[in-house]
Amino acid sequence: MLNENEMEKYNRQIIIPNLGLEGQMKLKNGKVLVIGLGGLGSGALFYLVSAGVGHIGILDKDKVELSNLNRQILYSEYDVSKPKTSSAYDKLSKLNSDIRIQEYAISLTSDNIEDIIGGYDFVIEASDNFETKFLVNDICVKLMVPFVIGGVFQYEGQLMTVIPGETPCYRCVFKEIPEPGTYPTTSEEGVMGTTAGLFGIIEANEAVKFLVYGDKEKLLTNRILYADIQYNSFETFEIEKNETCDACSK
Repeated sequence: MLNENEMEKYNRQIIIPNLGLEGQMKLKNGKVLVIGLGGLGSGALFYLVSAGVGHIGILDKDKVELSNLNRQILYSEYDVSKPKTSSAYDKLSKLNSDIRIQEYAISLTSDNIEDIIGGYDFVIEASDNFETKFLVNDICVKLMVPFVIGGVFQYEGQLMTVIPGETPCYRCVFKEIPEPGTYPTTSEEGVMGTTAGLFGIIEANEAVKFLVYGDKEKLLTNRILYADIQYNSFETFEIEKNETCDACSK
């Protein structure tokens, strides 16, 4: 059950009619893994921790760089050169002492991913490279672990949620990892911190809704959310399963 401190801390969520104490207990018992502690992961983690998700995994091998600070709000100038996972742990544990945070200061590879992902109810893919995104997609589909996957560039972002076995996956839409040099990167052409923050929060919201409601109709499934916040343009595009998808087709 929730202790007295938690009852007060989560009061504004508990009084939401279709969330209530039952929904808050689902959050407390939920396990969410965040892969990538950059701009997307930073925003997502603050709200997962504040919402009371009871067990959170944080995975990133990198150290904090000064150029991260325009969008990676988990860190400050004092964290530069420190591992992202330990810096994130320090901030998040002070934000909410009632949750468990597990650090993975490692690279995600085909050798370790199944052991890590298999213990979680939901995965937030927040990395900055296609290799990780496709790897996470393929293994989550294999292990039947629901996940949300997003990406940002300058003022633009896109995001989709996948329920393996029921909805299209990332590979249904994008098929193969693009060749290096064939697409722009944020290190070359930039990204606004507000773009990363917005999409990180939406990723966290998908995790919360999945844990509380388990209803794919409330999630960004079977569609992609696209936004260009320079022009305040928000759109969703319907997508379908690819019957010959290398990851999720029979």
